[in-house]
Amino acid sequence: MKINRWVILIASTIINLCVGAVYAFSIFALPLTNVFNASMGEIMMAFTINAAISPIPMILGGKLVDRGGAKIAIFIGGSMFGVGFILSGLATAPWMLYITYGLIAGIGQGIVYSSTIGNTVKLFPDKRGLGAGIVTAGYGGGTIVIAPIANALIASIGVNQALVTLGIAFLVIILGCGILVKPSPVGYAPHGWNPPVTLKNKEAINIPWHEMIKKPLFYLVASMFLIGALSGMMVTANASVIGQTMFGLTAATAALYVSLYSFSNCIGRVFWGAVSDRIGRTYCLMVIYLVIALMMLVLAFSNSVLGFAVAIIGIGLCFGGTMGIFPSIVGEKFGMKYYGVNYGVVFIGYSGAAFFGPRIANSVAAVNNGNFTNAFYIALFISLVGLLITFIYRTMENKLQKTNEITQTV
Repeated sequence: MKINRWVILIASTIINLCVGAVYAFSIFALPLTNVFNASMGEIMMAFTINAAISPIPMILGGKLVDRGGAKIAIFIGGSMFGVGFILSGLATAPWMLYITYGLIAGIGQGIVYSSTIGNTVKLFPDKRGLGAGIVTAGYGGGTIVIAPIANALIASIGVNQALVTLGIAFLVIILGCGILVKPSPVGYAPHGWNPPVTLKNKEAINIPWHEMIKKPLFYLVASMFLIGALSGMMVTANASVIGQTMFGLTAATAALYVSLYSFSNCIGRVFWGAVSDRIGRTYCLMVIYLVIALMMLVLAFSNSVLGFAVAIIGIGLCFGGTMGIFPSIVGEKFGMKYYGVNYGVVFIGYSGAAFFGPRIANSVAAVNNGNFTNAFYIALFISLVGLLITFIYRTMENKLQKTNEITQTV
């Protein structure tokens, strides 16, 4: 079957721009508190539910991808996502948002995200880091694209109609682009590309999830994923507050820095993904953990807006790099046959970061009169732990490689 993988990559990236809109929920949250006469905590619970359930639909979508059903997964997930937004606009109480935005849109988003990533990684065996970086950049860029559109819609037609309008648009765009997506053939190799011997050996490894979780390597990979995302999530959820309370920014200016962070996040996914194709995933992770630690020091010691800007850009680039590199790591260490499900299981590490990261930062700030400095030190320490785990991971990698070479020689 002849396929144009670049067309599929572009279509998948556009699809991810749509489902990445879940991270623009803060745009809807304040207007919804007024509509429902509810507290911010009650409204934000819809987003918490959405984030908490993500590994489940990731695994479901991955299962479909592993069976050649990437297009079907996108249609199912995309329909649920769009309908979830539409029903959120028709909700009349916060508990309805928990079902519509939290569960329906959340499950749909996870199915779509896992299918676009899983299919792309299989289509780019020669450029896995770049392919995964681009398609995940679409997801990370959803907030940048959707937030101003959502703001304009809310101002002109109200938050309920804005959700309905966006839901309809997402249905049309996701299903339209889904038509262009074709599942990767088994063992796909681009024309003219011959995998190196070492890569052929890696491709021969195909480990199902129930065997994967028995291996120490899995726990190292999941831990590195959690740690790489944790510091990013600590800052992501609080960037505006940090800018205002610690660096004297106005709310409007702080919002611009949040956009700068999101843009850096997108660039980091493509940049580090491409770099990892050249120098290796492990060395990239080592650099990422070191840069995160350095940026946390900048946040802790700097009193200037310039220092805040530098740190925001650095952390955004590294958080994006984490999201762009791990899809490739999972495929290379556990094989491509069961990739979709395996990545969904490893993604539990990211979900843990999304759950605990903001809570750690907020708890520390709460007992320090709104000051996040101690949270930065915690993130710095966690990043150094991540660096240590990466060295352990590298050592285990080398041992496994030598064992494989001896086995093949025998």
